[in-house]
Order: sequence, then structure tokens, then C-alpha cells
Amino acid sequence: MSVLALEVSSRLGELELSVALDAGPGPLAIAGPSGAGKTSLLRMLAGLMRPLSGWIRCGAVTWFDGAARVDVPPEARRCGLVFQDYALFPHLRAWENVAFGAGGGRRARRRRAFDMLERFGMGQRALARPGELSGGERQRVALARALAREPRLLLLDEPLAALDPGTRLRSGRELGAIVADAGIPVVLVTHDFAEAASLADDIAVLERGAIVQRGSPRELAARPGSAFVADLTGASVLGGVAADGPDGLAVVSLEGGGTIVSTEELRGPVAASVHPWEVALEPASDRPHGSAQNRLRGRVVSVVPLGSRVRVALEAGGPLGSAPTPTSQPGIFLSAEVTEPAVRSLGLKPGCEVIATWKATATRLAPR
Repeated sequence: MSVLALEVSSRLGELELSVALDAGPGPLAIAGPSGAGKTSLLRMLAGLMRPLSGWIRCGAVTWFDGAARVDVPPEARRCGLVFQDYALFPHLRAWENVAFGAGGGRRARRRRAFDMLERFGMGQRALARPGELSGGERQRVALARALAREPRLLLLDEPLAALDPGTRLRSGRELGAIVADAGIPVVLVTHDFAEAASLADDIAVLERGAIVQRGSPRELAARPGSAFVADLTGASVLGGVAADGPDGLAVVSLEGGGTIVSTEELRGPVAASVHPWEVALEPASDRPHGSAQNRLRGRVVSVVPLGSRVRVALEAGGPLGSAPTPTSQPGIFLSAEVTEPAVRSLGLKPGCEVIATWKATATRLAPR
């Protein structure tokens, strides 16, 4: 059942925004790069920006209808909006910030504010001002303020972007629990696919003002509809041309040199993608190990720890036995995720050569 539905068009500078969406009671993430129209779409839902045409409905109530000249003002939409920088009043204490968003008389608003802060584990910080709070604490105060008015829709603009890396993981888990228990439609926008996947099971990908693909995080990662979607999900994207190969496989001649194979049926110009966790690394001098059919020689560009894993960036290209494509030429850029013991045993560091391997089934193809 759709609780929120919209079909809007507008012009944002040189960007033509045209979006049709519906959402049920669960969270919907709108993911895409900066300048795609994500925040503008959120502001249209909140009533802070007027579309050129179209309509927006929440439940049985029409908030906007260009043809019927309906435009419900922001204060009447019962919409909770958490801005990227939280937009707390610096001169007000935490409870006063929350009370600002609540309805009723002063006493009722104060009681509601303290109740909401207690719910978010901020009861002990009710008298603190925003400048005295950590990033995660400010986020919880902003959420408490947005929910204090018992909104029909909760909007989150880049909810974790203002947090430092150490706080982001913990706050992401807390926010995920809040979003899951909100009991109302939640629409959040982010440029980070991992963030979207951690907060919502339904993701709409927005590119250049249009929804280009929608699905669960697993569906988008497993079957990206374009090179853009593959790149957004964190996959390495390799351009090439796919042709018929042996045993029904597609052989992709890569633009940077070399070939890879895929079990997919697409032929012609393609964007081939593979996720970092599907790529294994071997010493450049080793004989092949395992059954992986894709093998590209590469040079390590960077080695970056990511929690319990290590992200290794490679520049590859050319057939096995030749040097990787020089940096002055268009190259093939791959990422692999390995363990710290693997980094030590392979002696991985910038400049060293390795073989990147992955299975044909891990190579996804999208038209381009």
C-alpha cells in the first residue's frame, strides 16, 4: 500500500527534474551524486520548494497539485525534516530545540520534549546547548525535534554526512533502529550507497534528475542497470565490447587492454562491473590458483584499511605477461578487498605487481 506518492517536474538551473515515486510505510532511500536533484526533491516534499508541475499526496491528503492550484504550506504538512547539518538553534538548550517542533501549550511542549529526549537516550543532556554536544548527540536531538510533532512523513537529508568516521558507524546503527521503528513513511537522500543500504531495503537511484533504477540493495548490486548504478554500488566498472565466446560465455575486450569473461548474455558495447570483495589477489609470478577465469595483471596504487578488511586499488590492463598500462594511457582501475594477513603475505604496497582474479559469474554486464 502506498502511503506517499508523487509525480513532479521542475527545472533546477540546467537540470530538468522529472520524478514519479510511490512509497509504503517503510523507509525509502534516494541515492545519487551531488547535483542529481536529491535535496530539491526532499524540499518539494516538505513544501519548501514548489515544483513547476505535478502532484504530491501523503495518504488521502493532497499536499500539492499544480493543475488544481493546491499547495499546502510547510507548517500544515506535518512533515518532519532533519537537515544535513541538523539546523539546531545554537542559543537554545536541547529540550528547547525539541520543544520548538512540538505542538500544544508551553507545559505540554516541555513535557513532550523531555519525553522525546529520554526516548533517544538524551535525557541527561537536555540542558546542554548544541555547541556542547557531539555530532551523534546533535543528530539525536534533531531527530527528536522532527518526531516531536508526530509527523506523517519523516525526511532525512544526508543523515550521516555531518558525522566523523568514528561516529558514523555507531550513529548509523542507531538511526537504522529509529527509522525501522518510526511507524511512518521515511524518505532519506544520500550520495553513499552503503549508507542507503544500511538504512533502507528500498533504494531509488537518482541520476540527472530522473530515477534510473529502483530495488533492494542486493538487487541493485547484483544487477545494475547501467555503469552509473554499478559505480554507485561500489563496483569497479570496466568499459569494453562483449562478443560470443566458448561455452556460451561472453568475452569482453577491455578498452584498457586485455579480456575478461562473463556468464551474462549481453553483447556489444558494455560496462562490465565486479565488486571488490569478489576480487582475489595472487603474486604476479604465481601459477593460476582455483577456477577463476578472469585474470588481469595489475600494479597496486593504494592500500587502505577499512575496519577488518583492506581495500587495495589497482591499475591493470594488457594481457598477462605484459606490464600494466602506463599511467599516461587510459587504464583499467580495479579494487579488491582482502584481509590484513593477505596484505602481509603478498607484501602489498604501492608499486608492487599482482594478479587480480575473479569468476565469470561475478562479472556483471550493463549496456552503454
